[in-house]
Amino acid sequence: MALLSVVIPARNEAGRLPGLLAQLAQRPQLVQEVLVVDGGSADATSRVAQLAGARLLRSPPGRGRQLALGAAEAMAPWLLLLHADVSLPRDWAERVQAAIGRGSPARGQHRERAWFFDLGIHGHDPALRLVELGAALRSRWRQLPYGDQGLLLSRRLYDAVGGIRPLPLMEDLDLVQRLRQRARLASLGAAVEVDGRRWRRLGVWRTTLANARLRRAWRRGAPAEVLVNRYYRFRDQGAYQKAQRRCSGSSSQPSPW
Repeated sequence: MALLSVVIPARNEAGRLPGLLAQLAQRPQLVQEVLVVDGGSADATSRVAQLAGARLLRSPPGRGRQLALGAAEAMAPWLLLLHADVSLPRDWAERVQAAIGRGSPARGQHRERAWFFDLGIHGHDPALRLVELGAALRSRWRQLPYGDQGLLLSRRLYDAVGGIRPLPLMEDLDLVQRLRQRARLASLGAAVEVDGRRWRRLGVWRTTLANARLRRAWRRGAPAEVLVNRYYRFRDQGAYQKAQRRCSGSSSQPSPW
């Protein structure tokens, strides 16, 4: 019996989404439905989702809004929340099935369980391995996985903690903070591989530091609407500086402008 609804928020992911959808399609005995929530893509993301047999939903952009809509429409008793640019480990279905089998609290226990994958980042930069290690420590010791790592939980638990709030940023941290009060979060024991474009575009350490500052501001009570403006300013400034470095490095002559 298929037990799982997979919810995937996507925006301009036509190049990366097909691989993930193909992996999910190989396990119809587990996956009841795949819901792709398109946040206003300008590419063929919606068409890709439909051709793969996914249920297509449309939403204003914003991962929190998209995830909230997809989860609200999902029909299976278990939810797997994934980003569109991930690749699942080879034995993902067996690990998810085993976790579902252990999902209900045992007799005499009061805490339910939820699970995440470990984080793998595509790329050969040694600094990325340190980012992965930091994510593993944060996830396993503090039970604070990133949204990139995916999240597996029962519909009952999702509803009990109030679900995903349609925040413009920090929707993943907001959800796991509430989950920790009621459930034990544990690793599925294998890593998803996420696209390394964010780190390549802005630099590994600059990206890591900026994300840490945003999370600290969130914990101190800064509104998500304020943080999303900071995030986009950082991203746009980083892209501009990278373009400037490319231009200045392309010739030994000073720019005439």
